[in-house]
Amino acid sequence: MIPRNHFIPKPHLFPFFTLQLLIEKRYFSKKTIMRNWIDAWLLMRIPFSIFLMPVFWFTLSDAHFVGTNHFLEIVVLFTIIHILVYPASNGYNSYCDKDETPVGGLVSPPKVNRELIYLVTLFDVLAVTISAYYNTVFACMMLIYILVSKAYSWDKIRLKKYPLISTLVVSFFQGFWVYLSIFAFFDVNVFALPVQTYINASVASMFLLGSYPLTQIYQHKSDKIRGDKTLSLLLGIRGTLLFSGIGFSLATLVFVINKYVEQQNYQIINYFIFTLPIGLFLSWWSIKVFRNPENADFKHTMRMNAVSSLSMSALFIANIILK
Repeated sequence: MIPRNHFIPKPHLFPFFTLQLLIEKRYFSKKTIMRNWIDAWLLMRIPFSIFLMPVFWFTLSDAHFVGTNHFLEIVVLFTIIHILVYPASNGYNSYCDKDETPVGGLVSPPKVNRELIYLVTLFDVLAVTISAYYNTVFACMMLIYILVSKAYSWDKIRLKKYPLISTLVVSFFQGFWVYLSIFAFFDVNVFALPVQTYINASVASMFLLGSYPLTQIYQHKSDKIRGDKTLSLLLGIRGTLLFSGIGFSLATLVFVINKYVEQQNYQIINYFIFTLPIGLFLSWWSIKVFRNPENADFKHTMRMNAVSSLSMSALFIANIILK
């Protein structure tokens, strides 16, 4: 591992230190290189990006022009968003936060090292380059998403310090923005879509608005130490659960009304079938937390994320198949 007093470049300066770091002799210790790259890869938390898959499948279930003949494009699109963009955002957040307590997808995060910022840069460059090959508008939208995700964590801006702003930004960009960017990938004019499509994009953000504070519920202590006033910290443990329950209910209401207007009743039926595990788990967990706040821990939070993500993904995949 890199000694604690070893120089690690500031996030906004890393491109200028690449050559300097490469010529350092001790940098070429095989054992150190291997260990550092493994740690950097772990800090990208690629499996954790699976929790954001529902927006991807939700969009494809509404993009009626997308069919089996677009299989390769769908694979490329999934790779750009879930294998490159989201993990790079996770890695940069870890680089800035230097977590020593459990963080999304990692029970015991390794120490941050300089290899991590190289990996983040590589993923970002690949994401924008591949995106530009397919569609310029989509590439621009991905670049904007990447820059906003950096502003979320970078200490000079650090949107994460502001509970309402950070929640709205995350919900908007991971929901509405990603939803429309997927349409742009397929050469659709995102400024000339039907009203129902914009409503569906808003529903994606509403679901994220309800679920996002839950991802912060176990980090109150570490957030206080860093001075990050997250929405969950502002609401408190019980308030976070209530907020998420209300947010999920409102998103459900708008989703059902919009699908009824679109005359897609089968999606309404599927919705209540596939989201039943989410409601049951959230209710069971809330009861446990109200009895003992200690149950608002990392283990329960990751289980809630897994149940929610897999249930919603299964719902929209089923809708795609039926479509």
